[in-house]
Amino acid sequence: MLVGSAENDPNIQAWILEIQNGLDELGWKVGHDIRFERRFAAGDASKVKQLAGELVQLNPDAIVTSSTPAALALLQESRTIPIVFTNLTDPVGSGVVSNLARPGGNATGFTNFEYSIAGKWLEILKDMAPNIKRASLLFNPAAATYSRGYIQAFEAAADSQNVRASVTPMTSTAAIDKAVAAQAVEPGGSIVTVPDIFMVANRHTIIAAAARHRVPAIYPYKTMALDGGLVVYGPDIPALYRRAAVYIDRILKGAKPGDLPVQQPTKFEMVINLKTARLLGLNVPPTLLARADEVIE
Repeated sequence: MLVGSAENDPNIQAWILEIQNGLDELGWKVGHDIRFERRFAAGDASKVKQLAGELVQLNPDAIVTSSTPAALALLQESRTIPIVFTNLTDPVGSGVVSNLARPGGNATGFTNFEYSIAGKWLEILKDMAPNIKRASLLFNPAAATYSRGYIQAFEAAADSQNVRASVTPMTSTAAIDKAVAAQAVEPGGSIVTVPDIFMVANRHTIIAAAARHRVPAIYPYKTMALDGGLVVYGPDIPALYRRAAVYIDRILKGAKPGDLPVQQPTKFEMVINLKTARLLGLNVPPTLLARADEVIE
């Protein structure tokens, strides 16, 4: 496994456990029938290529990864070792696969979002805080291939909802506080974060900055609400990892990854952190609470 986050991230460990439990149910006992080698980049994009090379040198039967940069790095190192990805936004546009229905090559897996969800994020944020007049989309310029799709959808949605849109590249933790503070200069500012390993690795910094500057923000992963983020809308990530175990099983039994279709999420969930809402002085509408899959008190 090539993981973009830090090894001590409890959410990553829980997701890895989903794969292991899924394989266990399919008859692959970790430590007996199958051995895992893990590499963690801890949010450092410069380490991804090095770690990809290390794993390929081990000549494993399959490699699992969870980000576009990692998948691309692995493909640069090997065009034969099967690769199963779990969290890619645009595998065709980024060049990881040639086709969703029949990927070809040595990679397949599971997508997490469609670009149009950026409009949904803004809609939920406005339902949560109706006085929002401005919104800034935080994105990782190192992932420009798929960030562009989110930016276009976000700007179109903002225009239709009479919200002034801006996009802010995130290249350091210092940039995070600056971006959030800019939205707090006058009332009506807000933050939207795209799904990206930089955002996951630095989620505590983003959430703390949003709380400090009292800026409403929406996030893509449930873990971000559990860590104090205001509201989340995104796919059930543990379920994607569990489904990845099925593809690993099929590959270990002889299936070619290029013949396994790339699959999309089947379940999305909204999580609201009421404690954070109260700290921001927001009264969450009962209709929005009723739509939530989970409410954190």
